[in-house]
Amino acid sequence: MTEPRAARVLALVSGSGTLLEAVLQACTDPGYAVDVVAVGADREGIEGLERARRRGIPTFVEPVSAHPDRSAWDAALAARIDAHDPDLVLSAGFMKILGPAVLGSHRVVNTHPALLPAFPGAHAVRDALAHGVRVTGCTLHEVDAGVDTGPILAQRAVNVLPGDTQESLHERIKVVEREMLVAALPGLARVHPLDEA
Repeated sequence: MTEPRAARVLALVSGSGTLLEAVLQACTDPGYAVDVVAVGADREGIEGLERARRRGIPTFVEPVSAHPDRSAWDAALAARIDAHDPDLVLSAGFMKILGPAVLGSHRVVNTHPALLPAFPGAHAVRDALAHGVRVTGCTLHEVDAGVDTGPILAQRAVNVLPGDTQESLHERIKVVEREMLVAALPGLARVHPLDEA
């Protein structure tokens, strides 16, 4: 019986790339069946791209401003992703909404700093604190056309501590978020020889 090959994962980043770094660190283990084949971004000059470049991983930048509208950008981004033939696309702190060209041709997963369906959107940690919840956490989910509405793949809880600020709570969520992603990614992206027949 043939062993499954390492899954080809393409990561999209918009900032410092700490989620990406956690995955890249895991990839140094030969038993971790994930290969990050490329890292894409919507802007130049970010640490997420530098993390990939320092490891010799191909990178690309596809800024929205280079296109007449979001639809054209989405099509261009889809073409850039297609060129690397990934099995899975990881949105690792990518702060742009993906459109039908990308989502129609690739399985995309994303992490979110709340226990979805609670607190979707860009201000999840702030919103959780404002609502006074005692427990929040993080979610790994498939990306669909909505905002943080895709099927949930994994979740982990994080207690809200007395005196927590948005920053202190978010930092603790990020630690758990990275652990969750690293643990789940090989199973999500696994490719068996029959898949390629």
